[in-house]
Amino acid sequence: MSHDRDDERLARVALCRLTEPGDPRLTGLVSQLGAVRVHDHLANERDLDGMLSDVASRLAGLEPQRELEQATRLGIRFVMPGDDEWPVQLGDLDHCGHVQERGGAPVGLWVKGPLRLDQQQDSVAVVGARSATTYGSDVASAIAAEVAAAGLCVVSGAAFGIDIAAHRGALAARGSTIAVLACGVDRVYPAAHRQLLEHLARHGAVVSELAPGSAPTRHRFLARNRVIAALARGTVVVEAAVRSGALNTANWTDRLSRRLMGVPGPVTSAPSAGVHQLIRTGAASLVTCGAEVLEQLGAAGDHALAEPRAAPRVRDQLRRRDAQVLDAVPVSSPAQADSIARAAGVGLVDTQAALGRLERGGFAVQAVGGWLLGPTGRT
Repeated sequence: MSHDRDDERLARVALCRLTEPGDPRLTGLVSQLGAVRVHDHLANERDLDGMLSDVASRLAGLEPQRELEQATRLGIRFVMPGDDEWPVQLGDLDHCGHVQERGGAPVGLWVKGPLRLDQQQDSVAVVGARSATTYGSDVASAIAAEVAAAGLCVVSGAAFGIDIAAHRGALAARGSTIAVLACGVDRVYPAAHRQLLEHLARHGAVVSELAPGSAPTRHRFLARNRVIAALARGTVVVEAAVRSGALNTANWTDRLSRRLMGVPGPVTSAPSAGVHQLIRTGAASLVTCGAEVLEQLGAAGDHALAEPRAAPRVRDQLRRRDAQVLDAVPVSSPAQADSIARAAGVGLVDTQAALGRLERGGFAVQAVGGWLLGPTGRT
């Protein structure tokens, strides 16, 4: 590795410690000037966009080389722009503005787990309510399993509710899944999901902008959401109330011009009210299963779905005139041909010919006193 790349990596590791993830002052400056120049300016007490008073005094106490070494011992790697593993789609975050004072591509990502981020560009985010219903969890799991089985990586946030259902669905299908955290990748949050996170650290990937040891906070979840949206080609929202954090991820997906999809719930369900609003306004496409998600994300003609149709009945194959006559044949009280002709609005000769054909097909039978529906005509 060149000295320039070494310097860039150390500068980015240090800058990750200085501000909250997604701070647009830092991400913007790093995008414009490069991490080394931003770091050097601050280290030499040169103010940049009002940051000096906030963070520069902390630079002296940071030891980025030691932090990288400690991370390596824990099986954690730091991935930055220009690395082979860097997911280049994150660069779109530099061009889609800010949401709630957060924005820009990450300065770098801490990753734990064997899954390489650059090999997961065919991915879909599945997000939603923490207080998910059984319906929502089941649908999220089924969608994640179907798209994972088709080779897409499932990205979510490892939270309660829809997130954990999505990860489990992908794993059940023996697919790939990435958890993006609002804390350090060495921390287990929520604690109840220790088994999942440890499994992903061994077989998938756990990702965060935050350096190891960092604790989760509300604003860090909001910053985390933009990374989830940017890693994926599209986002599926399964259950989100009108103030759900999942709608923040949906907002980022829309700003990134990625596919936004929503799963409808019962119209009386508060946990689905936010999703319904996305669908009603046209912001999100309605999806109900993994096959529909694949159709949305695939190229034109890929994963095309057949229109759902009811199973055909035998009488669907009848000629129009024969079907018209059959509709006039009684079920229980026999009727003469002339009575059937009047009821069907068909001439007597044509009615008699039609009844003959219907009789041969088992649709109508002659009985004492006239004609009745046959066994085939009753199905």
